[in-house]
Amino acid sequence: MTNARIRPAVAADVPAVRAVVDAAFRPYIARIGVVPVPLEADHAANVAQGRVFVAELPDGAGNGTVGVAGLVVLEPRADHLYLDTVAVLPDAQGAGLGRLLLEFAEDRARALGLPEIRLFTNAMMGENQKIYPRLGYETVERRVTGPYDRIHYRKRLG
Repeated sequence: MTNARIRPAVAADVPAVRAVVDAAFRPYIARIGVVPVPLEADHAANVAQGRVFVAELPDGAGNGTVGVAGLVVLEPRADHLYLDTVAVLPDAQGAGLGRLLLEFAEDRARALGLPEIRLFTNAMMGENQKIYPRLGYETVERRVTGPYDRIHYRKRLG
């Protein structure tokens, strides 16, 4: 999956951004009992603000890309990079694209001079609770905010 290309999203990518987020998060509605926040995000505004970076996969025949298969939404804060969303199309999951996007976020934080990345995930998304610690993220706290039971993580960057 290292042959994916990550680039800033542009306005023309907004439909693809919506499609990736929808495909990645809609299956969780039944499990967590509420609509995941990324499904309700203003994707056009996030793209316009330069917060969205998309991952495109090559078509395998050397003819360009097959389109947006994943993305991250990043928000620089005073003392950390907030990783708002990471999403990968279900068909592209398990091949390392999510890890590549998280590595991109780390590189971005370092480039901005930020010492850590922070994120949270819904407590009912057990898959993430296995992935993030394996990638060096530590649990900071578990907090309920309205209908959302969230586990907050951080990764300090060296």
